[in-house]
Amino acid sequence: MATILDGKKISQEIKRVLADEVRLLKEDNIVPGLAVVLVGENPASRVYVRNKRKSCAEVGIRGFDHNLSEATPQNELEALIDKLNGDANVHGILVQLPLPSHIDEASILLRIDPAKDVDGFHPVNMGLLVSGLPGFRPCTPSGIMTMLDSIGYNLSGKHAVVVGRSKIVGKPAALMLLERHATVTICHSRTEDLPGIVRSADVVVAAVGRPQFIKGDWIKPGAVVIDVGINRTGDGQLVGDVDFEGAVKNAYAITPVPGGVGPMTIAMLLKNTVDAAKKHRSAGT
Repeated sequence: MATILDGKKISQEIKRVLADEVRLLKEDNIVPGLAVVLVGENPASRVYVRNKRKSCAEVGIRGFDHNLSEATPQNELEALIDKLNGDANVHGILVQLPLPSHIDEASILLRIDPAKDVDGFHPVNMGLLVSGLPGFRPCTPSGIMTMLDSIGYNLSGKHAVVVGRSKIVGKPAALMLLERHATVTICHSRTEDLPGIVRSADVVVAAVGRPQFIKGDWIKPGAVVIDVGINRTGDGQLVGDVDFEGAVKNAYAITPVPGGVGPMTIAMLLKNTVDAAKKHRSAGT
């Protein structure tokens, strides 16, 4: 039977460590601050923001919430980003995606100070990742790597297959797996013989956004399966991108949905925010 990678449990341990680090920062009169900007009433986004707010409180991070209406114009959002960039009490800025269609998402993300880009999406931080240099890493891929570390999994020489090529998960996850000396294949909707490629994988990262798309018999015996997907079925059930009941029979280790990668993403966001506050202290500003 596969080992279940319990993201809730691992994230709680990370939060305990971060709470200790925050206490030390507060002794130096530095309170890590995270500004979360939510535009509109997207139900899923509101849930994510609520969970992030709760997690910030758990570790002692000060939250700055900015809930804007769906009709907020581009220039008003840009002005808010500029204000947050200049606020010394704000160490991290997160603009919750997706944004309303009338707002240019790329220009908003570009406007965030890379030193406060705790989501790790700014081209500067993505460039640092590509170059193998220190910088903020996107939260979900960071959570994936931490989960692999939790079971002592050695990626060197292993074949990792990433299904999905988004800038939020697929591409950065592939780069971070490469950093650990894995051989990486990125697949997507146009990949030929996807089942065959997945069957060759020692590690499968599923981030395609389609419920139970990856079947259990695609999983090689002994493979590690990281399911990033969160999909709601017609009967209201939350499922991942992997057929869990089928895959768990073959996998060495597998993440559940919910309770797998999701909590880890938030934990990595908190870690990036605390790291940003540490850099603020080191800079003496």
